[in-house]
Amino acid sequence: MKFNYNGLWKTLIDKNMKKKDLIDKTGVSPTTISKMVRGDAVSLTIIGKICEELGTDIGDLICIEKNSLEDK
Repeated sequence: MKFNYNGLWKTLIDKNMKKKDLIDKTGVSPTTISKMVRGDAVSLTIIGKICEELGTDIGDLICIEKNSLEDK
């Protein structure tokens, strides 16, 4: 299953933040950010930290890629 984090990247742009800023403010590791860039799953705890920092909801940041649902 692939995840799409385009909402997160758009939110970072809207808030004039870089991925490095997100790492610094949340303590999320660069490896985790790399997993997100690839569309891999990350823990809900990490997603929760990011949502809290950005003042957003999970659905604003992530969606499941429709093609990955058809692959099953």
